[in-house]
Amino acid sequence: MSRIRQERLLLLPIFAAILALILEHTVLEAGRTASLLGAAALIAAIVVGSMRVAHHAEILAHKVGDPYGTMILTLSAVAVEVLILAIMMNNGASPTLVRDTIYSAVMLDINGILGLAALLGGLKHGEQPYNDDSGKTYGVMILTAMGISMIVPEFVPTDRWQYYSAFTIGAMIALYALFLRMQVGTHSYFFSYSYPGRQSGRPWDQPGETEAGESHTADEEHTEGSTLWSIGVILFGVVLIGVLAEVMSVLMDAGLEGTGAPVALTAILVAGISAAPEILTALRAALRNRMQAVVNIAMGASLSTVILTVPVMEAIALYTGQPFVMAMTPVQTTMVAITLVAAAINLNDGETNAIEGMTHFVLFATFIMLAFLGL
Repeated sequence: MSRIRQERLLLLPIFAAILALILEHTVLEAGRTASLLGAAALIAAIVVGSMRVAHHAEILAHKVGDPYGTMILTLSAVAVEVLILAIMMNNGASPTLVRDTIYSAVMLDINGILGLAALLGGLKHGEQPYNDDSGKTYGVMILTAMGISMIVPEFVPTDRWQYYSAFTIGAMIALYALFLRMQVGTHSYFFSYSYPGRQSGRPWDQPGETEAGESHTADEEHTEGSTLWSIGVILFGVVLIGVLAEVMSVLMDAGLEGTGAPVALTAILVAGISAAPEILTALRAALRNRMQAVVNIAMGASLSTVILTVPVMEAIALYTGQPFVMAMTPVQTTMVAITLVAAAINLNDGETNAIEGMTHFVLFATFIMLAFLGL
């Protein structure tokens, strides 16, 4: 009963899902404004559900430690994103939605999460150390994955897209398989950092603190539930998010129809929903001087989004026979190039500071401005 009481926040998305299934057609018949309000309410419910999924992923991450912990956090977020994308594409969304969502996720993760975390952490702690091997490895993997899946397709003839799509699936699987073996095998030390013991009595040096900066005592772990309970809540949460996303997609399409709203708006919403829990976790870690967790979350989420979302969505395209537009626009390619070059320079010395954080956060602001301009 105590575990069930702790999941009382899940009652909101459960209640929202029941109402959505019952009232979907009524809301659609009420007009555009009602559809938009309903979609907004469902988005809020999805965010609450994804927060609970991320919470239990964080509990599992604390139990297994890094690098497995970061993998659980990022994979749970990517699972939510892929599920929402698949449902929206099945409902006839724009053929550029997958591309725009992946692009938005990379901008949000690297420039938004990493930039804001490094900025706030730098203002509070000055230079924040981490293992520079992780930043370099993530950066080159993201560049390779995005180059193969989102830049090269611009030059692939339309009548041969199936061949390149199949190749892309194989290439992403091969890249991730090798990266996974490296991350949990002989090179796992690339993604961890040995923080000094209790020095100057800072709160992040207290016992029981996780890599993400959360303090868990033995009593808290007992009341938060067992590993099986966390896994069960995660699986239930993902299914619940799928139900909410199905109705939300229909209501959003009806609400935005004829308004001329840019497709990028929907893409940013999808990316933001999946990244919401990661934002809070990364900011807490930065404020507790745990920059390694921030790098793992921000860069790891970017890599996972590209390298896992692309093969799933490409497989759907091959199955349905309807290709997606994966080639980025010139503006998107330019922004990704600037972002990865800045990340390569900033993540090269094993320490972040407020200036480096500000450079990425300004790039994030530029991305938002371009989205409003429809670029």
